[in-house]
Amino acid sequence: MRTTVNLDADVAAAVARLQRDRGLGFSAAVNELARGGITHRVDFRYVHPSYDLGLQVDLTSVADTLELLDDLDRADGHAS
Repeated sequence: MRTTVNLDADVAAAVARLQRDRGLGFSAAVNELARGGITHRVDFRYVHPSYDLGLQVDLTSVADTLELLDDLDRADGHAS
């Protein structure tokens, strides 16, 4: 396919570098860079940090959770 594309200076430099390093023509260098961008996958899995607070709470029961928190407040000397 023939088309006109305007390349930014950094992309044009990457194309020229690839042409020089691998002896490729302009179209072959652009295609190789484009394919690299299409197939490049970053394997990144975010893992949220967690910390052991020494307390296990069953959040399926709001009433039990509130009672537990009230008990902890009383044990710490806080008024309910």
